[in-house]
Amino acid sequence: VRLVESGGGLVQAGESLTLSCAISGISRSDYYLYWYRQAPGKRREMVARFFADGTPHVIDAVKGRFAISRDDTQNTISLQMNSLKPEDTAVYYCYALGIHSTTDYWGQGTQVTVSP
Repeated sequence: VRLVESGGGLVQAGESLTLSCAISGISRSDYYLYWYRQAPGKRREMVARFFADGTPHVIDAVKGRFAISRDDTQNTISLQMNSLKPEDTAVYYCYALGIHSTTDYWGQGTQVTVSP
């Protein structure tokens, strides 16, 4: 099983980035899919997810700026991040949680740094 994130980098406030997570080794229909982030000195927090019915959801802190999407043909999920702020600086992780089990998988993370 592999979850491989890409697309992180260093940007200035107000700019955009798109993160991608390539998923292999699992059936996406058996897993909930999430984006998490962890800022220095802070707990890892959920940023975006798909509900069981496929409805996308983002947390209030990024609502209107971030959007989660999926490409079934490429077996990827993405996180479009617009109007980035310095407080968005974090390592962003892709996460899969079993729908019918407690099995879960994390990607290795990708660093996003937003300068003022």
